[in-house]
Amino acid sequence: MKSTYSATAQRVIAMERDAVGTLATRIDDAFDKACELLLNCRGRVVVTGMGKSGHIGNKIAATLASTGTPAFFVHPGEASHGDMGMITAGDVVIALSNSGSTAELVTLIPLLKLLAVPVIALTGNPASELATSADVHLDVGVEVEACPLNLAPTSSTTVSLVMGDALAIALLEARGFTADDFAFSHPGGALGRRLLLKIDGIMHTGDAIPRVDVGCTLSTALLEMSSKALGMTTVLNSDGSLAGIFTDGDLRRAIDRGVDIHRAGIDEVMTRNCRTVKPGMMAAEALRIMEDNKITVLVALDNDGKPVGVVHTHDLLKAGVA
Repeated sequence: MKSTYSATAQRVIAMERDAVGTLATRIDDAFDKACELLLNCRGRVVVTGMGKSGHIGNKIAATLASTGTPAFFVHPGEASHGDMGMITAGDVVIALSNSGSTAELVTLIPLLKLLAVPVIALTGNPASELATSADVHLDVGVEVEACPLNLAPTSSTTVSLVMGDALAIALLEARGFTADDFAFSHPGGALGRRLLLKIDGIMHTGDAIPRVDVGCTLSTALLEMSSKALGMTTVLNSDGSLAGIFTDGDLRRAIDRGVDIHRAGIDEVMTRNCRTVKPGMMAAEALRIMEDNKITVLVALDNDGKPVGVVHTHDLLKAGVA
C-alpha cells in the first residue's frame, strides 16, 4: 500500500510540474500589459475568485501586499451584496476562474466597466466570457487535473498560484522593492527582527559593561569578566576611551604562551585595535561583522571613543537575529 501512495505522489508531482512548465511558454505581451496595469495602479489591486480559485486569490493578494503592491481579496459573492463598495475607481481587479464562466464573477464585469476599473482575468478558457471581457487575459489552463477524476482543482490551482507569484515578483523587481521594504511590512516576523532591530535595544549598557583600566593586573580583569559574565572586558584609558578588550580567546592564547595570569598586566595580553561599532547600527549588520571577523562580541563607542554598550552573539540569538 505504501508503494501505491508513493506512486500516486510521484504522478501528481510530475503532472503539476509539467503543467507549470507549460505555463512558462505562455508568458507574452499579455503578461507585460498586466504588469504595467498593476504597476501604474493608483488605487489597490483587488483579487477575486470563487471556491478554490478564491483560496488561491487570497494567497495572491497576500503575496502582492507583502512585496510592495497594495492588494486585498474580495469574495465575488459578497461583492454582489454590498462589498462592491470596496472597489473604487483607480483600482485594478484580478479575477480568477478556471472555467472563465463563474456566474459571481461574470456578474461583476458590467459594474467594473462602469467604474472604468481594468480587469486582469486568469482563466483556463481564452474563449470564455470572463476572458473576452477582461482588459488582459492570462491563460492558466491545464490539459488535465492531477485528480484522477479530472474534477478536483489541482494542477489548475497550482498554475494559477504560480502565475500570481510571477506577477508579484515581476512587480517587486520593477519597483526596486528591497529586503528592508519587506521587513517593514513584516515587523513581527523573523526577517523584520533581523532587518529592523538595532543594537541599542539588545546591547549591555551602563554598569553591565565590563570595565578595567589600562595598567591593571590580568587577575583583576578576570574578576571583572567573571562578574559581568560576557566572556570579555573593555580596557580603558585614563580619559575613559577604549584602549582595547580582553576576551576568553585572549586568555587561552596567554595561557598557551605561558603567561603568569597572577602577575601579568592586562597591557601584555589585551587586544588593541579591536573591531568597534557605533550605536544605532542594525543588529543584522553587527552580526555580519562578527561573522566576517570570526568574533563573538562588539563594543559600541560614542563620538569620544568611550564604550556605551557591548553586544554579544548570544544577545543576537536571543533576539532572533542570528
